[in-house]
Amino acid sequence: MNQIRLNSSLKMRALIACGCLLLIVAIMLIFAKPVSAHGYVDSPASRAIQCKNGLNTNCGAIVNEPQSLEGLKNFPTAGPADGKIASAGLAGFSNLDAQTATRWNKVAMSSGTNTFTWKFTAPHATTSYRYFITKVGWNPNAPLTRAQLDLTPFCTVQGNGQAPPTTLSHSCNVPARTGYHIILAVWDISNTPNAWYIAIDAQFGPSGPTDTTAPTIPTSLAAGANVGTTTASLSWNASTDANGVSGYEIFNGSNPTPIATVSGNQTNVNLTNLLAGTTYNLSVKAYDAAGNRSAASNSVQITTLPQVNDTTPPSNPTGLHVMGPAGSNSLTLMWNASTDANGISGYRIYSGANIVATVVGPATQKLITGLTPNTTYTFTVRALDPSNNVSGNSNAITVTTPQGPTATPWAVNTAYATNTLVSYNGATYKCLQPHTSQAGWEPSNVASLWQLQP
Repeated sequence: MNQIRLNSSLKMRALIACGCLLLIVAIMLIFAKPVSAHGYVDSPASRAIQCKNGLNTNCGAIVNEPQSLEGLKNFPTAGPADGKIASAGLAGFSNLDAQTATRWNKVAMSSGTNTFTWKFTAPHATTSYRYFITKVGWNPNAPLTRAQLDLTPFCTVQGNGQAPPTTLSHSCNVPARTGYHIILAVWDISNTPNAWYIAIDAQFGPSGPTDTTAPTIPTSLAAGANVGTTTASLSWNASTDANGVSGYEIFNGSNPTPIATVSGNQTNVNLTNLLAGTTYNLSVKAYDAAGNRSAASNSVQITTLPQVNDTTPPSNPTGLHVMGPAGSNSLTLMWNASTDANGISGYRIYSGANIVATVVGPATQKLITGLTPNTTYTFTVRALDPSNNVSGNSNAITVTTPQGPTATPWAVNTAYATNTLVSYNGATYKCLQPHTSQAGWEPSNVASLWQLQP
């Protein structure tokens, strides 16, 4: 009888433990929802960006946000379930999980050295970038699963806890393959439980690259006659390419991030959400399926009309939250963009009634430094338009910074050992390798020596 009671007690404990585990997993999935757009592989063109550019069809919601494929990290032991890897496990992007040999447009690639270029709209502190590829003999007409992939990354690039720039390229040695294969690029975040999962559909030839020639330069770029306060139209003569033009990107000045993208069969665009009373120097580049890009077209200058008597403030920012855990001296805030008929010129971040930081332009995140350990802060954000109309407050969030480790102020001509903590400009940094400091080697300037601490 005692043995029976003992077995029943053990079973009950096991059931309780399983229930707690399921609850934890459910909570993690809830908080793993993407809160904003972040990053994608632009070249070789990923499945998602080819959806946005019209080369892949019936893609669903991903056409509006190819940079939002965010799921739980620690792939392959964790992360999206088998059959849902291409969508990062997000039901809203489940169209990306369809898999046949002919379902997706493919980029021409060759084995050996290849460059993978990421574009980021909201950079995060990064653990690593990893690249996986399907096995020789995989089944392209079956769902993408771990069993279909070589689970040893063929390329790993360390992030060292640093946030990437807007555009970042990696040179990787791709294993020998022929025919259709999928490359899975994984961007692992260091200060959140998430990662990004980017599928690239690649067609490998028997030897050598099949396409390394860029399209011809678009010509005769011209602006339409009716330039508005926030809108303008452009047209140009089509480029040519031996394998077809995949799309066109429209740039403003020297900014490396395009302000608009259209498919390869389109030689005009209606630009929206421009800033009123602002001069733009616009140009167009063509690109093909292999990621080759032309040089820029001729430049066209336009100036949007000024907004007369604009007294309407932007909408209030929403969704203000802290990205990852707060550090003892710093944290990163992120929010959803405000809207305004004349565009958003920037944001002000408040701690109580005091402005603690500003953002110029439409960016929706900000690293806040100079905080005090073990201190409670309440943050709000307000948006501004080009006429300096100010929105109301966003939602307020209250954060208490942890009691951080002891850090001494950074100084020149000082010997630092690995893992030593220093403070500099209100932030804490950890020494990555022993050295004696010199002028110009400030922690914020030398990522190889110092790692910003949360």
